[in-house]
Amino acid sequence: MYKILLLEDDELFASTIEDFLDDEGFNVDVANDGEECLTLNYTNNYDLYIFDINVPKINGLDLLKQLRDSSDETPTIFLTSYKDKDTLHDAFLKGCDDYLKKPVDLDELLLRIKALLKRNKKQFDCISLPNNLTFEPNSKRVLNNGIDLNLPVKVLELIELFIENRGEIVTKDMIISKLWATQEEYSEGSIRVYINHIKKILGKDCLLNIKGIGYKVEF
Repeated sequence: MYKILLLEDDELFASTIEDFLDDEGFNVDVANDGEECLTLNYTNNYDLYIFDINVPKINGLDLLKQLRDSSDETPTIFLTSYKDKDTLHDAFLKGCDDYLKKPVDLDELLLRIKALLKRNKKQFDCISLPNNLTFEPNSKRVLNNGIDLNLPVKVLELIELFIENRGEIVTKDMIISKLWATQEEYSEGSIRVYINHIKKILGKDCLLNIKGIGYKVEF
């Protein structure tokens, strides 16, 4: 299930967006101020950010600049009541990918979210895998004839990363960024365990080890 981090200090509006996106199959965390948003970002990985600009403690513009300066390239949509071109120009300079002016049409927001995720190689249709398996991208499940294999979360995240980069090399840094939040500890042994789990499910030839770099996806 795609995870979205929503920064919005209007609790009623935030709840409306959260409920709407939850019904559409997304997992939404809500922060009411910039510091809370930063804390959530340190402990979780997200597929998309939706930020208001005028929020307490750290405003949305400064928060996104901090994230971009730390090499966080998670796609970001601003929801804002600002209408002046200077603010919107600044938002794009800080690294936003799209924006919607308030009041927000929720159906349009959904279209923007899906378009942005697709541009970042996120899938919405079921994907065929080796050994007659399928990957359901929105819920992030691997199915065998419709039956959920109940794989560990990090294994599923890694399969998604490999699907997004089929035919390309997935580096160790890409794996670390995908599986572990900023303050989480990781180990080389853990990466090998997850890789071996995937090879056991999809076949040992599904990933080619590029020594010292990462893996090339062969499925």
